[in-house]
Amino acid sequence: MFLSALNRFQELRRSALGTRITRYALGSVVAASVSAIVFALLFVMNVGTTTCSVSAFVAGAIPNWILNRRWAWRRRGRPVFGREVVGYVLTSLVCLAATSWSTAWTKRHVQGIPAHHGFRVILVTASYLAVFAVLFVVKFGLYEFWVFSEHSRIRAALRSRGLMPAVRADRTPAPADRTP
Repeated sequence: MFLSALNRFQELRRSALGTRITRYALGSVVAASVSAIVFALLFVMNVGTTTCSVSAFVAGAIPNWILNRRWAWRRRGRPVFGREVVGYVLTSLVCLAATSWSTAWTKRHVQGIPAHHGFRVILVTASYLAVFAVLFVVKFGLYEFWVFSEHSRIRAALRSRGLMPAVRADRTPAPADRTP
């Protein structure tokens, strides 16, 4: 049983999906690191937790978008506005709301710890990162099956109704059929 699981893991690791998961994880580590540094620096400067969360989130979202889109999912050219941009922004806003709530809640509960101790900063920053850890799998699923997916069911439905032109893999519209 253990060998079977190990074989499946090795197959996944070598697959395109395994590559995307690995690259997504590495991109998430970069984004979380940037976010954590920005959050902790602002929090030490006595900036409110909501401002810290928003600033840190934006600082991490920029490399996260670039690494996910271009490196993990290998998307090039202009992003598809409705699915990629709006989908990424909506996913990000939900994560931002969760991190803002989490850090505010944690800050309220650690007020008894003297401010000059670094432990308070560590706890509040850890609550910020904990939200990322919890949403890691959910975000991968959204990115894989909706935001960066080549096979969007929404696009297929619009195309079948003639509301959207067919698009090639390089994201340029397919030439119209011209019958003489």
